[in-house]
Amino acid sequence: MVASGRLSLNVMLLYVTLSIVTFFLYMKDKSAAKSHDWRIKERTLFLFGLLGGWPGALFAQRVFHHKTQKTQFQLIYWLTVVINCGGLAALIYI
Repeated sequence: MVASGRLSLNVMLLYVTLSIVTFFLYMKDKSAAKSHDWRIKERTLFLFGLLGGWPGALFAQRVFHHKTQKTQFQLIYWLTVVINCGGLAALIYI
């Protein structure tokens, strides 16, 4: 999409950056869950995913097996993915 000019390089870099940050947020939360330490709020994880970090969140969920069994979390997570993708599609095609 960037090569065709439909997507700004800045938008792509934003997704990459947010995905990396979100991956590390999930990693920190998983570590905190194991050590019974201070946790990252779920709404923070959702917000970063909604803003464009959802690919990093998906990768982190698979790598760390974190938040994969919580049905309500997964429902909200996938809702944020759909909303984000809808917004991106509107940005690209409108």
